[in-house]
Amino acid sequence: MAVKRSKQTQDFPIVAVGASAGGIEAFTALLKSLPDSPGVAFIFILHQDPKHESNLAHILARATKMPVEVIQAGMAVAPNHLYVGPPDAEVSIENGVLNLQERVAGTPSVIDGFFRSLAGDQGRRAISVVLSGLGSDGTLGTREVKAEGGITLAQDGSAKMDSMPRSAIAAGFVDLIRSPEEIAADLVRIGKQNRRADENLPQGELVKLFATIRSKHDIDFTHYKPTTIERRIRRRMAIRKVATLRQYLSILRDNADEIEELYADILIQVTGFFRDQQAFDALQRTIFPELIRERGVGGIRVWVPGCATGEEVYSIAIILLEIVSDGGVACPLQIFGTDLSEPAIQRARNGIYPESVVAEVSPERLQRFFNPVEGGYRVIQSVRDCCVFARQNVTQDPPFSKLDLISCRNLMIYLGKPLQKKVLSLFHYALRPDGYLLLGSSETVGDFADLFGVVDRKNKIYRKKATRVWPTIDFAMSKEQQPQRNHREEGARAPKSAFYEADRLLLSRFTPSGVVINENMEVLQFRGRTSRYLEPPTGNASFNLLKMARAGLLAPLRSAIHSARKSKVAERREGVSVALNDHSIAVNLEVIPFFGSAKERFFLILFEEREVEKKSGTKKKGKSERAEPESRVVSRLKAEVEATREYLQSIIEEQETMNAELREANEEIQSSNEELQSMNEELETAKEELQSTNEELTTLNEELENRNQELAQVNNDLLNLLTSVEIPIVMLDGALRIRRFNPAAQRSLNLISGDIGRPLADLKTTLNIDNLEALIAEVVETLEVREVEAKDRNGRWQSLRIRPYRTTDNKIDGAVLALVSLDEFRRTSPVPRP
Repeated sequence: MAVKRSKQTQDFPIVAVGASAGGIEAFTALLKSLPDSPGVAFIFILHQDPKHESNLAHILARATKMPVEVIQAGMAVAPNHLYVGPPDAEVSIENGVLNLQERVAGTPSVIDGFFRSLAGDQGRRAISVVLSGLGSDGTLGTREVKAEGGITLAQDGSAKMDSMPRSAIAAGFVDLIRSPEEIAADLVRIGKQNRRADENLPQGELVKLFATIRSKHDIDFTHYKPTTIERRIRRRMAIRKVATLRQYLSILRDNADEIEELYADILIQVTGFFRDQQAFDALQRTIFPELIRERGVGGIRVWVPGCATGEEVYSIAIILLEIVSDGGVACPLQIFGTDLSEPAIQRARNGIYPESVVAEVSPERLQRFFNPVEGGYRVIQSVRDCCVFARQNVTQDPPFSKLDLISCRNLMIYLGKPLQKKVLSLFHYALRPDGYLLLGSSETVGDFADLFGVVDRKNKIYRKKATRVWPTIDFAMSKEQQPQRNHREEGARAPKSAFYEADRLLLSRFTPSGVVINENMEVLQFRGRTSRYLEPPTGNASFNLLKMARAGLLAPLRSAIHSARKSKVAERREGVSVALNDHSIAVNLEVIPFFGSAKERFFLILFEEREVEKKSGTKKKGKSERAEPESRVVSRLKAEVEATREYLQSIIEEQETMNAELREANEEIQSSNEELQSMNEELETAKEELQSTNEELTTLNEELENRNQELAQVNNDLLNLLTSVEIPIVMLDGALRIRRFNPAAQRSLNLISGDIGRPLADLKTTLNIDNLEALIAEVVETLEVREVEAKDRNGRWQSLRIRPYRTTDNKIDGAVLALVSLDEFRRTSPVPRP
């Protein structure tokens, strides 16, 4: 179960040291090499018998001047102190305070338990050290420390019992392999560097570092969360013994292997079988049975992006196979695992994991789904057949489609907001209707609640929602999406809100009211008070400027916009009479065209009120008009007629332009229609060819499946035959290399499984035959069976029969050796009398 990280962390590193047999001697050597004040705290966890009183603290106190204390519940960790775990309790840490839990009898993973607790509490300030000991305790805990950004060390060949350090090293979770004396020097240096870890790395040098990685792997980490990236970089700086990013950049330029190490470190290739067991229980209990009922013979498709070395992929496959096989249903399974790291993907394909897997997998599943191999366990073939692994960048490469479940756990927390938005949109596209999304314990869908609904809030299981508007999926990160870093020096400047308020006051007092519109006459922004010139239209809500214009404003407004669009210069109309409640106002109107950043044209419409003419009803209006000088009436009427004429002329021109565009569009549509008809005919032909090819491939696939079944049956028969026959048999290829042998030959000739593929001449068999290779070569050349009697090293007589190896097409491809014991025959046969 994952441990939640505390918000409060210490300002000094905490070193957890785990050991077993031979570990006290190694840790004593480490302590003697430390200064009196190393600047770190030590917590020593040793495998001890809980029934016997421990004298470990007194033994260690002789090797160091640091205070040595046996851990008690509630004890706060302090630097330059050594804390020793009691033999009858398991130790954990929370907020820098040590806690004790009663130790369960037979619990072998006390070191793993504390390493995990320390990783969750201290994060990058956690340091784990695995010293001499038997077993594999400490391996899984070392993985957690590395995943949280801490540094991991293990003892080298100087360990008396190397099982524990060798297990952690073989799992790939150890950063430094050192002797105890060298580990002491590294811890002091790492402690000093950790005290400078809160300083921000220089942005300019970070950009150069990202460019260096991108030149090798074509991956841009700019959009990952900066805290995560900087934590990983500092890890590598501590391991490479450099204090500044500039020094580390020099190492990157000169050392290609270090680029690979940093790249792998940033990718955080740490996972485990059935990690967060509650989430897997929820899948097995509710989600997968429902999917199997709905999909049936159609099959289930699952995608695990960021799968690392494949443990989660195989965990899902195991659960699905358990449900399918136990329920007796036929449901094809496809689980896709993808990751950026090619070495991780290769390890996932091999499906071989260290012995520490026994701590994550139940004994029943271990026996059913794993085969023991040298150094660990391998996932059985039937599980591996359900899983497909491939290298993929989830933020750039196209996704899989028609998926029933996407399990993306502990990947989103390392991505910045733009990448999170992009990835969640991509997941929505890739899932089938009502498909499921599983996130990590610290992840949510955030602002995408319109795309995914909550199914199980506790276990972070979501379900795809139907949406009318598909989210935009873009595989190229635009500059507008790139997150801008906030520099600390900006904090001293005045807040932007003060500037905006000052601009607003100036604009409201000294500038005319207006609006900004686009080419479609849609209002994008109101500037100042525009209610005297514009009002919301009745009916459906609309921001169309022409629908909002008050009476008297529509004709001159449309004419001015048309002229400004045509001439590309500002157009002005003066003295426009606009009706406002019980009176009219005279307005000067100006339309100013301009272009935006994307070369899209916009218009700024400004309104300037000139004068007001009072209206006191119909009678007063008539008297006012009779009193108005005739010349003014004529001028106003002429202006209105001219505006109307321009308005009508603009409508005519627009209509003509539209007609011309429609004619061109019609011609293009006709041309496109012909092309589409031609393409349709080609597609029909291609469809027929594909159908024919598909039928051939289906037939071929059936033949291959039958052939595979036959080959599997023949292989099983051969294996059973060779196992049952008590006569030692060895098969050689044309170059006299061992091709196969049965268990009887393995015992009689002292062979091992690693001898397959080796030349027979390189092996020392138990038979005393000097010219064995020559005899075999003679049989291959003459095709005659030879039989030779010889003694083995134990003095027993053996009859070696050599016959040529014939293939089904009657070709000679090696030889077959068979041994028959002659001792029994010689004992029972009568001895000839002299």
